[in-house]
Amino acid sequence: MSDLIEIERKFLVVSDAFKSEAFKQTRIVQAFLNSDKNRTVRVRIKGEQGFLTIKGKSSEDGISRFEWEKEISKSEAEALLNLCEDGMIDKIRYEVKSGAHVFEVDEFLGSNDGLIVAEVELKHVSENFKKPKWLGEEVTGQLKYFNSHLVKNPFKNWSL
Repeated sequence: MSDLIEIERKFLVVSDAFKSEAFKQTRIVQAFLNSDKNRTVRVRIKGEQGFLTIKGKSSEDGISRFEWEKEISKSEAEALLNLCEDGMIDKIRYEVKSGAHVFEVDEFLGSNDGLIVAEVELKHVSENFKKPKWLGEEVTGQLKYFNSHLVKNPFKNWSL
């Protein structure tokens, strides 16, 4: 069961210095078949691959939650996107190594343009990790930064 628990922390990004450190970048388009706070069902196209992901409700601190993911064909994912709730996430994901960890930095496009968020997956809740200089405020557990919320209340609508 522990393989089905995702442990991650999320941060805002304060500069675009991560781009020169990235070893990989991929375009991601995703939407939700269900965006209920207790469970989300996500359809994602990442490059040429499709994925179906189910996530459970986050822990009290927002660091961990159940996650099950299955790779599906890109054509299956494209078909499922037609069944999704309104709203779509479009972003470029940069992968950046920092110490023993890899940060996934999402630069959002479309109605979330201007938002850049970095996540790091951990093996346990109290695991230490090296923080890159471009890492800003921690926003772990803040619902407005969840992709399932960004489709309903995009960054362009926030009053900053």
